[in-house]
Amino acid sequence: MTAPCPSATADGHPAESPTPPYRLVATDLDGTLLRSDDTVSARTRAALATASAAGAAHIVVTGRAVPWTRHILDDLGYQGLAVCGQGGQVYHAGEHRLLTSVTLDRQLAALAVAKIEAEAGPLRLAASRDGLTGQVVVGPGYRVQEGPLPNLRVEDTAELWAAPLNKLYLQHEELGDDELAQLARQVAGQLVGVTMAGKGIVELLPLGLSKATGLSLAARRLGVTAAETIAFGDMPNDVPMFGWAGHGVAMANAHEELKAVADEVTASHDEDGIAVVLERLFAR
Repeated sequence: MTAPCPSATADGHPAESPTPPYRLVATDLDGTLLRSDDTVSARTRAALATASAAGAAHIVVTGRAVPWTRHILDDLGYQGLAVCGQGGQVYHAGEHRLLTSVTLDRQLAALAVAKIEAEAGPLRLAASRDGLTGQVVVGPGYRVQEGPLPNLRVEDTAELWAAPLNKLYLQHEELGDDELAQLARQVAGQLVGVTMAGKGIVELLPLGLSKATGLSLAARRLGVTAAETIAFGDMPNDVPMFGWAGHGVAMANAHEELKAVADEVTASHDEDGIAVVLERLFAR
C-alpha cells in the first residue's frame, strides 16, 4: 500500500499547512482549565492536543506559585514553560527549574499591611515563600480553602516575614473580597500591587507585577507575539493578561470584572469552555 500523497493546489504544487489562528494558548488553572474537582477533562485535553498539533503552544498562566502548580503540570505531562505566582515566576516544567523569579519587598509589604489595617482594622495574613519548594505560611485566623494544597500554620506572625516571599494573602473579618481589594489599592496601591485571584484570595504583589508581565516574558522566549496569543481566565487577576493577549476569553463562571473586558465568553470550566473555543478555532 502506497503512502498517501500530501494535498496539492490546483497547479499541482503541495499545499502549505494552514497557519494556526493563534500560536499560543494561555490558560489560567483554577476556575478555567481545572474543573471544580481539580481535574482536566478528556475533552479539554484532546482540544489542547489538537491545537498543539496545529502548531499552537499551550502555556499555563496561574496565580499559584510553583509548589502549588507542579503536580498539575506533571499530571498533564506538561513539558513547556509555565507562568506562576501571578507572573512572578517563569518555570520550565520539563527541566523542573525556575527561569525567573520576582520577590515581594517585605518592608514595603509590611508598610502596606499597616496602612490597610489603619483603615480597616486587623487583617488575617498568609505568605507564599519564594522558590521551587517555597511553603505557604498561614497566620492565625487565616481561612485556607479545603483541598490537597500543602501549607504551614504558624501562631507567631513574625514567621510570615522570615524568608523571601513572592506574595502575601489578605483576609478581613467583615469586608468582602472586592471591598478589601479596593481598599488595599486606595491606601497602599503606591507601594504594592493588589489583585483578587479567587474567593477569599486577595493578594499583595510586587508593584507593577501581573500575569501579563510573566506571560510576555515567556512568549518572548517562545518567539510569539501578543497578537498571536489567545488567553482564557475567570478572575480579576486575569484582566492584565486579557489586556496583553490578542484575544481574551472569559469562562461563564468568571467574575463580572473580567467578563467586562473579555472579547468573548465561553461555557463554564465544568462545561469544557476552553474546548468549546479551541474546537471551533482549530477544527480540521
